[in-house]
Amino acid sequence: MSRPTPASSRRRREPVFRTLEIIARTLVRAQALDLRFTGVDNIPDHESGGAVLTVNHTGYVDFIPAALGVYRAGRRTRFMIKSEVMKIAVMRFLVNHTGTVPVDRSAGAQAYQAAVERLRSGEVVAVYPEATISRSFELKDFKTGAVRMAADAGVPIVPAIVWGAQRQWTKGGTRTMGRSRIPVSVTFGTPFFIAPDADVAAETARLHEVMHRMLLDAQQAYGPHPAGEFWVPARLGGSAPTRDEAAVIEDAEAQRKAEARARKAAEPARGWWRRKLGR
Repeated sequence: MSRPTPASSRRRREPVFRTLEIIARTLVRAQALDLRFTGVDNIPDHESGGAVLTVNHTGYVDFIPAALGVYRAGRRTRFMIKSEVMKIAVMRFLVNHTGTVPVDRSAGAQAYQAAVERLRSGEVVAVYPEATISRSFELKDFKTGAVRMAADAGVPIVPAIVWGAQRQWTKGGTRTMGRSRIPVSVTFGTPFFIAPDADVAAETARLHEVMHRMLLDAQQAYGPHPAGEFWVPARLGGSAPTRDEAAVIEDAEAQRKAEARARKAAEPARGWWRRKLGR
């Protein structure tokens, strides 16, 4: 009988993913980020199978510390991301070679099924249950997808909180991607299973409460939150918008995007009529 393949050997089988891991670690070293990991042992090992990793979303690069934490456990993270990135050639290549799951919101069932299949095959699939970046840095309302796929695949949810990454690059903030020495904490909570017949809404609310408590603990352990700083929640004296204020900003932003999509969709039709009329 052959012995199980070591996790390090399994990781090397994906050269593109391996290259990205090297780049991510090099970037962290170049930035002198102070990465602090807690609860890495809560991530199931290969023999235990798949897991849904639920991560709070505060910035554009918070996926890097989350993935590096999973890497420390000898695993790789398959993120679910917006399908819009597939329009960019290099991103399309990376998605196709790293097991990333692109999500087309107009056809979400296909992405959902792909994620469930990856979970059943023993992968760690990362989900942002808030779906978008939280401008307030508080937890937004959660979508139910993470709970549903964990129940369907029969795998545990591992809640995770990343705190500090919003200081690097987020909506409405100052971008600081140089050698900043910014502390970033990543906390992995205790895994828990969702029963196949569970009340999805109730379990999603439970997940939200678990992650809310983890967020409060992470903030308390993080250190000083200077008053007035853009990356500090209003609740802690920062200049970030409150949840209600952020909702107003996000609604206006969604309206602008919808109008832009409508204009773009109408352009081919206008061009066709111009050609038809000889204009």
